[in-house]
Amino acid sequence: MPKNKNLKCILIIGSGPIVIGQACEFDYAGTQSLRSLRDEGIETVLINSNPATIMTDPSVADHVYLKPLTTKSIIEILKKHPNIDAVLPTMGGQTALNLCIEADEKGIWEDFGIKLIGVDIDAINITEDREKFKQLMGRIGVPVAPAKTVTSFLQGKEVAQEFGFPLVIRASFTLGGSGASFVHRAEDFDEMLTYGLEASPIHEVLIDKALLGWKEYELELLRDKNDNVVIICAIENMDPMGIHTGDSITVAPAMTLSDVAYQRMRDLAIHMMRSIGDFAGGCNVQFAVSPDEKEDIVAIEINPRVSRSSALASKATGYPIAKIATKLAIGYNLNELENQITQSTSALFEPSVDYVIVKIPRWNFDKFEGSDRTLGLQMKSVGEVMAIGRSFQEALHKATQSLEIKRNGLGADGRSYTKYDEIIDKLTHPSWDRVFVIYDAIQAGIPLSRIHEITKIDMWFLKQYEELYALEVEISKYTLDTLPRDLILDAKQKGFADRQIAYMLNCLESEVHSKREELGINRVYKLVDTCAAEFEAATPYYYSTFEADIETPDGKKYVANDSFSTDRKKIVVLGSGPNRIGQGIEFDYSCVHGVLAAAECGYETIMINCNPETVSTDFDIADKLYFEPVFWEHIYDIIRHEKPEGVIVQLGGQTALKLAEKLDRYGIKIMGTSFKALDLAEDRGSFSRLLQENDIPYPDFGTAENADEALALADELDFPILVRPSYVLGGQGMKIVINKQELEEVVVDLLQKIPNNKLLLDHYLDGAIEAEADAICDGEDVYIIGIMEHIEPCGIHSGDSNALLPPFNLGDLVMQQIKDHTKKIALALNTVGLINIQFAIKDDQVYIIEANPRASRTVPFIAKSYGEPYVNYATKVMLGEKKVKDFNFNPKLEGYAIKQPVFSFNKFHKVNKQLGPEMKSTGESILFIDSLKDDAFYELYSRRKMYLTK
Repeated sequence: MPKNKNLKCILIIGSGPIVIGQACEFDYAGTQSLRSLRDEGIETVLINSNPATIMTDPSVADHVYLKPLTTKSIIEILKKHPNIDAVLPTMGGQTALNLCIEADEKGIWEDFGIKLIGVDIDAINITEDREKFKQLMGRIGVPVAPAKTVTSFLQGKEVAQEFGFPLVIRASFTLGGSGASFVHRAEDFDEMLTYGLEASPIHEVLIDKALLGWKEYELELLRDKNDNVVIICAIENMDPMGIHTGDSITVAPAMTLSDVAYQRMRDLAIHMMRSIGDFAGGCNVQFAVSPDEKEDIVAIEINPRVSRSSALASKATGYPIAKIATKLAIGYNLNELENQITQSTSALFEPSVDYVIVKIPRWNFDKFEGSDRTLGLQMKSVGEVMAIGRSFQEALHKATQSLEIKRNGLGADGRSYTKYDEIIDKLTHPSWDRVFVIYDAIQAGIPLSRIHEITKIDMWFLKQYEELYALEVEISKYTLDTLPRDLILDAKQKGFADRQIAYMLNCLESEVHSKREELGINRVYKLVDTCAAEFEAATPYYYSTFEADIETPDGKKYVANDSFSTDRKKIVVLGSGPNRIGQGIEFDYSCVHGVLAAAECGYETIMINCNPETVSTDFDIADKLYFEPVFWEHIYDIIRHEKPEGVIVQLGGQTALKLAEKLDRYGIKIMGTSFKALDLAEDRGSFSRLLQENDIPYPDFGTAENADEALALADELDFPILVRPSYVLGGQGMKIVINKQELEEVVVDLLQKIPNNKLLLDHYLDGAIEAEADAICDGEDVYIIGIMEHIEPCGIHSGDSNALLPPFNLGDLVMQQIKDHTKKIALALNTVGLINIQFAIKDDQVYIIEANPRASRTVPFIAKSYGEPYVNYATKVMLGEKKVKDFNFNPKLEGYAIKQPVFSFNKFHKVNKQLGPEMKSTGESILFIDSLKDDAFYELYSRRKMYLTK
């Protein structure tokens, strides 16, 4: 059935601010969907309140409404666009589905004659309402765990009495496992039941028998109106049932499932998908499988929308699920669409892969002091990394190297746990470092049978770990000179980094790199092509691996490499790696715009990143995508292979910035601001001296490298004192202290967590107003793109503050000082590109807090507020293609724009919610107001000091 010709204009609902459980995978899905509709000539209208995303960029949709996700906003948009024919709610996560249901219940779609496409209300209700889902599964003969739905405290107590413990409580109509918990003991039941009932918007929970130790799988499916169904990807959770799939280490394809069980699972998934309603699009189905020979299969849930896993499955297979799901929603059948990767075969096929994918979540427990770090049914991770390798072991190692938690991979870095009791406790109470602790347990001599007994992780995975440790032991017997070639090749094929091999041999990383080059052991690049190389792929999407030599009949040896370097001038853009608090989707926005701007300047663009949720890792954004860890060894090898003109580090947050020193040391050109200038701004002491030389005010300060120096400084500075480490993002480790005892505790603690760091101690300006400015500089001229005033006082991290653009009560004198200081600092730092500067204002005097010569969290916010492509301009300045004076700046904003932080404290219900100098927000929304008399501004201003803490 071809496209529905009656659909001329479609409304897409976005997912709003990033929260734990609903992250930028929906920005990726929404962006793909909007591009897909545009290809069809359909007018697109988008509502989403998140300013940091590519999805809300004016270039993506025809009409973008940065409005609160409410039915009131929906009505305003529908009145303004009477030509809207349909709404597509499946691209915006739970937020979009819930808003769609609310609008349906209020009769809004009916009133405006809007058709729902991609899903129907019945399908949403059946899959979200635990009781309806259980009843449907019973009718169609799909096994589910014994369970009962309850809507009151008393009913819950009765069910617990009937089932016995352990139990699982799951709240209806929530995302990321909100309100879900395991209950092992009767004495914990009352609290967990109350929590679940409160978390559910309809005050309903499902209580089911816990399938502890069962294996967990997910299938990603697509279905068209003709009832054609394809299974895009089977994903296996390395962690068994009991840990939310968003917090699980996952592997594709499934590794430990027999073919017979897989076929049964396929049939069940297709049966479930066909039974939940009349809809066309993407679907995610989760199953539990008994860990015995019987492999009994039980359905856990089905989601009739794109999900976190569909972003992962898209990047894992190269099959763009959201793009195709959108085409299906507007009437196409799968056999009418082309495979986007080969561009010569049909979309009615199931991808086959000749590699292995490993996804590892990224947590931020350090931001939530006092939080329960045990992983369970409620999702707690803030981001994730994905790695591609020829084997599970290689992919696992590459994923651990992508996490950016100061680990070089599994083991071989001197950071292992060695105490038996500590290891057993960490295995028993799984937390963020479980992936490493398994290796440590094997290293400590704990038998695999014992590790399996505690963790219930399948023995196949544990044996893979054991093989890695055995190889480490074997390599450690040699020196660099005596190590055989086949052992180095084996280590590289299993994903060990040069840095890890150097640790085993007690030598330098550079020596290992030189040795393997001498032996001809070099990284090669393979295509991700959706069809295991049966058809030629037209999309340059690569991962690296190591292969043994192939010998031709005439005796020539070579290694097959799919990535051919062209003669075009090239630019590499370094991505920002996994999302975390302090470095989120705003840097993905900057990277995408950087790539597009470089392409406009005639460069071949190369993107390096490892985040499966983002638009920057979509296969058709850059000319070439290397889905690789943003980890020195991988980047260096790609750069040597591609030989670019230079590398852009300003757009990838702290991740890319941290690599600037090595790039500089190895003679690789950094585009825009030099490493020397970047380093000067990052080193708190050097930067303060620069301010001194330029006669720019800053709070009294001093630097310390140990507790004695800090205590001596305190006598000069006066309390309160702000303690800040160098080279960190998101205010990591920043604290305000009010006496010497607190100062000593904080300094000792910081230097344990971040050894050899230079700490800056400055006098905290109590009661000061905070403001910040972003600017573009070309080394000669400076253009300030925006000045924001924070509603909260100085002392709350800028990422956690509500900020107004333009400022609302800074006088002319103060504004002039901000402009003068910004220009002076940008030029003194020899900035070429973007810079962000933060200020404290007290008694009409403007003091400098810090400067960041890179893209900042606020750049997308300013760009969306003023309707200007500032990252595009800044990139052209970095590349030397344009000067500031070449641009015709024309910002447009009536009234004010407010950047509003969003927190995920509800995932950690016992944690301290007070705010301070260390950032805790997971995302942000934008709110436009006409005047300061607006109720929203008044409410924010009246609460501005409520959360201030040290």
